[in-house]
Amino acid sequence: MAGRETAVQGTGILLVTANVGSLFEDPTNLQKTWLREFYQTIQTHTPQFVALHCQEVGGKNYEASMSHVDNFVKELLSSDAMEDYSRARVYLDENYKSQEHFTALGSFYFIHESLDNVGQFDFKAKKFKKVMGKEVCSKTLESTPMLEKEKFPQEYFPESKWSRKGFIRTRWALDDCAFDLVNIHLFHDASNIVAYQRSPSVYSGTRQKALNYVLDRITDQRYENLPYFVFGDFNFRLDAKQLIQSLTNNAIEKTLMNKGEACQITFQEPVDGRKFLKFDRELSQFKDQLHELQISFPPSYPYSEDSRRGKEYMNTRCPAWCDRILMSSSARDLVLKPENEEKSVVYDNIGPKVCMGDHKPVFLSFRIPLGAGKANANKRWCCVVQ
Repeated sequence: MAGRETAVQGTGILLVTANVGSLFEDPTNLQKTWLREFYQTIQTHTPQFVALHCQEVGGKNYEASMSHVDNFVKELLSSDAMEDYSRARVYLDENYKSQEHFTALGSFYFIHESLDNVGQFDFKAKKFKKVMGKEVCSKTLESTPMLEKEKFPQEYFPESKWSRKGFIRTRWALDDCAFDLVNIHLFHDASNIVAYQRSPSVYSGTRQKALNYVLDRITDQRYENLPYFVFGDFNFRLDAKQLIQSLTNNAIEKTLMNKGEACQITFQEPVDGRKFLKFDRELSQFKDQLHELQISFPPSYPYSEDSRRGKEYMNTRCPAWCDRILMSSSARDLVLKPENEEKSVVYDNIGPKVCMGDHKPVFLSFRIPLGAGKANANKRWCCVVQ
């Protein structure tokens, strides 16, 4: 059961990102475990505001998995573990028949009964509206004024081939503190061989371009600039060329060719996973715009999807920290306020010992101290519709 706000604690916030595609491929074995671990995280950190950003909702075949998606949403909204969260907003991109718009993103927001004065921004009316009750919105999110949703322009996609990549932005006000929350899914590495051929890889450049697009959109002049958190599946990968060269200085490289193209490269030395973090370099391109707390958890992808092998990686990709929670400088200031005790800020993964699908969810738990946004309190809440 989530705890109540106190003058010392402020407002408890829990941000979670989870690529849930695997859950809908094997719902019988994976969903129950996933939900149990998610509820346990809420019970441990007792947040009053929970934001869950999901990617690949519905798995590879959304149409075939729609019933599983419905059950997943119903469970989250009606479970005993969430009974104290009296208000909720769920946004599901279910427009799977539209290549130009479908992103398979799902954004879930849960508000504890003890938290008063919660507003959500109406991007059309340009004002906050008080959040009441529970609502689920799907199908055509493009026409929903309570969010901004975009799929990346087709020229951003590798070889201009459509895939389910884009972002959803919502804006919230908790008492006197307002901020943006952005659910994001960037492009994956289509080929291990191509990723290895350049440093940084061509895929890294594509992700950088797409992330710049998102940052430009959420910081343009259409709306007031606020602190923002961008969390989702960034698909950030290690610098494969530099990593492999570092680990295989004394190894013999063997390349298997097929029809004149490299189809497999092998080395005869084991990979030491403890050396991976220094090759996690993609975020460095955004060091003046985006910040992250120190990573102390293992790479979040690609774990085995076998429910009996939840701590093992698949050998399909090099392990990497794909799933991240990033923030603007002003958002980082909210998280790292002097009033926040060090132990109250936690950046970690969920379900480290069990199978959560091929991605381990990642969360950030912190508290917004009372009065953190008082400088603009009157400006924000004068627009709230009661």
